[in-house]
Amino acid sequence: MMNNRDLERGGGTKSRNGTSYPQPTSAYYVENSESQWTSWLVPMIVVANVAMFIVIMFVNNCPNNISDSFNSRGRKCVARFLGRLSFQPLQENPLFGPSSNTLQKLGALEWNKVVNEHEGWRLLTCIWLHAGVVHLLANMLSLVFIGIRLEQQFGFVRVGVIYLLSGMGGSVLSCLFIQRSISVGASGALFGLLGAMLSELLTNWTIYTNKAAALFTLIIIIAINLAVGLLPHVDNYAHIGGFMSGFLLGFVLLLRPQFGWIERQHLPAEARLKSKFKVYQYVLLLIASILLIVGVTVGLVMLFRGVKANEHCSWCRYLSCLRTSRWSCDN
Repeated sequence: MMNNRDLERGGGTKSRNGTSYPQPTSAYYVENSESQWTSWLVPMIVVANVAMFIVIMFVNNCPNNISDSFNSRGRKCVARFLGRLSFQPLQENPLFGPSSNTLQKLGALEWNKVVNEHEGWRLLTCIWLHAGVVHLLANMLSLVFIGIRLEQQFGFVRVGVIYLLSGMGGSVLSCLFIQRSISVGASGALFGLLGAMLSELLTNWTIYTNKAAALFTLIIIIAINLAVGLLPHVDNYAHIGGFMSGFLLGFVLLLRPQFGWIERQHLPAEARLKSKFKVYQYVLLLIASILLIVGVTVGLVMLFRGVKANEHCSWCRYLSCLRTSRWSCDN
């Protein structure tokens, strides 16, 4: 469904857990005749994630789990007035959420389950699960700030494809490098949207009014968020895999026609554009398509053959956790 409001030329930033995100329309120059989609997919994704979290907490049933646990001495469920929906003790889950066993049961990403038990569906189900209220709020606020404007620009089909494929790309890279813990969350898909924003800026370079400012702002924001992923217990492999997937998908799915193409019917024949896209856009689309197909194929083959990527790349562990005197990355 579309409406006829003009797209804005300017944009700003929004915060996500202290980190800023740009609105996808920053520094655009868009033709007045171009329509804007009404965003419905992103709100539906938010609703689905919230509903899924409620289901997770219902299944988790903290009061019953605590009473059955041999290690529950001195530990109590948080927000016990919620009954079955109360949270695990903060010593176990400081994010106000369920136990890791519940997440594992409902589809969390785990190397052994994916590789040895052939549960490849976990590559997608994990992006609909969250470790706690804090985790859920951070991701959903980011999705609203990024996804709604991107969906208004390019429609629900392209944004939905980028979201899902980027989430899966993040899961594949995460699973290749992490074998001893589970992983959940939509961060990989969100980083895919950020990556798509960057490639969209590059492939549609000529329609920007403040090119350098838009590029600099987006790169700084991406760098800050990837740096946050160096903290312990944050799956930066999912962030990197999602970002790379979204970056390549942006070249393929988020092309804009040359300035004046939409209004070509009002121009005299000799002044009409012969090509909808510029040559460099076609070149970037071709290169990105090849890299995307090769990358996904190689990643999936390595994963299902049980390859442990960290055994072949000793320095790659620093991409997800940077060891300091204040914390250890061993666990």
